[in-house]
Amino acid sequence: MGVLVSSSSGQEVSPQPSSTMAEYKVKTAKHVNKSPLRPASEHSKDRAQKRLSSESNGTSDGAAAELTALEESFRRFAIHGDTRATGKEMHGKNWSKLCKDCGVIDGKNITLTDVDIVFSKVKKKSCRTITFDQFKEALGELAKKRFKDKSGEDAAEEVFKMIEGKSPIISGVTKAVASPTVSRLTDTSRFTGSHKERFDETGKGKGKAGRVELVDKSGYVPGYKHAGTYDQKVKGAKQI
Repeated sequence: MGVLVSSSSGQEVSPQPSSTMAEYKVKTAKHVNKSPLRPASEHSKDRAQKRLSSESNGTSDGAAAELTALEESFRRFAIHGDTRATGKEMHGKNWSKLCKDCGVIDGKNITLTDVDIVFSKVKKKSCRTITFDQFKEALGELAKKRFKDKSGEDAAEEVFKMIEGKSPIISGVTKAVASPTVSRLTDTSRFTGSHKERFDETGKGKGKAGRVELVDKSGYVPGYKHAGTYDQKVKGAKQI
């Protein structure tokens, strides 16, 4: 039986059994641990994704949205060649590269000069970069020249499609320039002395024969052209 305990009001109250308290703790623990814990790496990935989305769209943490195909291409070209770039702004050099790689510059209606003029027009006077909104404004200006037979919105949509999903084109590997000094050291036909003896006429190394002087024990005079033909001549004479 439980022990009666006096309360402040003077009434006797019986405490709850220990079994009831244990069941209550188990139920509370189950309710708290109902949702499984996520690894710390997943939380960091989510925070990074939200940060990138908010930086690109210029929104706060609570209003982060997914990147569109046009925004993703803008970010790829904005950070190209610059490890310190955040992807929120684009330099004039990368802007020209985007227009060239995506085919916006056709050499007729739009030239590299037109691209530079539009960039200077949409950016702020005190800035050297453009934001995503200014980027779309610049594309709208170029679209009017590129697609003259279409309305402003339709022309802009056509230019947007040319850029969506694209990435910077990386140039080929730089070729090594032939140096007279290097060619003289690697061309076996120019070798002299003992170095010349280590390679044959095709430039292939002779191996041990090129490093060690091997003694000819065949019995023939060096330079004799008919070496090894004696047996054939003797056997041929006997058969006749």
